[in-house]
Amino acid sequence: MGNREERSRGRSRLAFITSGEDAHLPPGAVAPSGPSTPGWLAHAEDAEPEDAPSWSAQGRWSRALPERWRDARVDPGRAGAAVLVIVGLILATVAVISVRSGQPEAQAVPSLPLAHVRSEATPAAEPAEAARPQLPPPVDEIVVSVVGLVSTPGLVRLPPGSRVADALAAAGGVRTGGDTLALNLAQRLSDGDQIVVGVAAPVAAPSAVGGVSTPGAAPADGKATTGGLVDLNTATVTELDALPGVGPVTAAAIIAWRTTNGKFTDVAQLGEVDGIGPVRLEKLRSQVTV
Repeated sequence: MGNREERSRGRSRLAFITSGEDAHLPPGAVAPSGPSTPGWLAHAEDAEPEDAPSWSAQGRWSRALPERWRDARVDPGRAGAAVLVIVGLILATVAVISVRSGQPEAQAVPSLPLAHVRSEATPAAEPAEAARPQLPPPVDEIVVSVVGLVSTPGLVRLPPGSRVADALAAAGGVRTGGDTLALNLAQRLSDGDQIVVGVAAPVAAPSAVGGVSTPGAAPADGKATTGGLVDLNTATVTELDALPGVGPVTAAAIIAWRTTNGKFTDVAQLGEVDGIGPVRLEKLRSQVTV
């Protein structure tokens, strides 16, 4: 027990000798057991200004902290400093990305359509345009009806400027007994014309049919009427033309039907002739016979 007290006193005296304060101790006084702060360091701490920077918790926010934390010093160490650096880098990256994403994107300007300027005609030129005659559109072909003693009676299609001879050739040619002397083979045709090829007429003179001469057929005995009625099988073009409602074209069509199909066996067969409809047939029933 005595050894411990002696050791403690020796350490205390050594500490006071080192600090230079042993001369101030009264004789027989016991030196403090703990080390004391050297005099020069104590003066330096007293001379430190109040507003000097410090890592302690004392400062502007010291009043808001509990009293036991006011003298605490912060030392993050190497690991803590590294964590703070990483956190700072992350925050800086997030800030850069936020700034770039907030910038407006450049929008491409759509190309505008070209404007077409239409020049208007001057007032002086408009009357000249209106004064020009409107020409009909060119015709690619004409349609002509060929009936009577031809190989293929009916409609034929010919180029513009064709003549009667071209129409007869397109219909297969004239059959035996057909009369072409009364036809003007060089006559130019128009769209919608009709050519009737009949039999040769030894007695009756040919009559003009639609601009195309067509002969009539004379009866063998020279008599075409029976009791005031016109015989459809023996009447000539002139006699048929004298019937009510029958003109030169229809008369020639009756003779052409008779030549193509033979004799009429019934008055109702007139309805098969081109140009004779139901109304005209009823008018002819009391005027003709077979």
